[in-house]
Amino acid sequence: MPTSRTFTRAAAVLIASTVALVGCSSSADDAAENSETTAVASSDGSWPRTVETEQGPVEIPAQPERILSTAVTLTGTLLAIDAPVVASGATSPNTDVADGQGFFTQWGDIAAERAVEPLPATDIDVEQVIGQNPDLIVVSKTGADSAIDLYDQLSAVAPTIVVDYGNNSWQDVTELLGEATGHEAQAQEKIATFEDLVASAKAEMALPPQPTTALVYNGAEGSNVWTEESAQGSLLTELGFTLADIPSAALGDTSMGARKDIVQISPENYSLALAGQTVVLVTADDTDVAEYRADPLLAQTPAVQQQHVYAVGLDTFRLDYYSATNFVERLQEELS
Repeated sequence: MPTSRTFTRAAAVLIASTVALVGCSSSADDAAENSETTAVASSDGSWPRTVETEQGPVEIPAQPERILSTAVTLTGTLLAIDAPVVASGATSPNTDVADGQGFFTQWGDIAAERAVEPLPATDIDVEQVIGQNPDLIVVSKTGADSAIDLYDQLSAVAPTIVVDYGNNSWQDVTELLGEATGHEAQAQEKIATFEDLVASAKAEMALPPQPTTALVYNGAEGSNVWTEESAQGSLLTELGFTLADIPSAALGDTSMGARKDIVQISPENYSLALAGQTVVLVTADDTDVAEYRADPLLAQTPAVQQQHVYAVGLDTFRLDYYSATNFVERLQEELS
């Protein structure tokens, strides 16, 4: 039987989005082809500046002072670069991944300090948006937190930019929002700080046996393995890990061709597919490590037998500056 934590984790994955992850890695050509939002103004501090979107060019007349984010996924990035967010879409409150306001735990305290007002978890109310008197509205193109269907109504309230976080790394999204808000310097500072952290952690960590399987473990419900094209897989590779190959015999029909960042694995294929010498559990904590190690279907896998199973936190399904930092710091603490 699936545990309550399995249902909570599955809900977190649904909240996170149906098809998109912040920080999905892609080639430079793919990024150029898929990016739906590109700031074209110079970064010399001049205004107005124009942002090209799939909906056409959006002119931002002056540096925003009251930003409203309809997407909880994007709000953490805005907060990280000190953009003046006054209100944000939220998700279901009081879960493993969200606080009492429905803000993600990795930045919820910062949102509270800055008095960011939560908007409904579903069905953004345009009247509430008007009441916030925003001078810039940020909308996600994809994911469960997308308000793209309200674009025409929102753009009548204030300049509205659409960000497709599914096809851009969190660093790309940070740069983009930095340009759109006039916080270019803060964006570059956060990216540089994170890269310094990665370099320091890589130097200090004693890597466990390789290769590594990284996954979201859902017990009897099946699990999702991260590939090299995922943000999580890419980050592990940057830290020096080698991702384990998944034998073709372990791939079911649902894991073939659906996504490039995640491969779905059914429980009957666990022993074959989850065969890395080390396992890194994403969207997981120590309780999940214990459940993973106790799963009889995994008892003979190398990582369980050698006790090289690690969790990087419940907030690591979607990566922004805060959750990516937590991911690295937790792994560094485990392995230093």
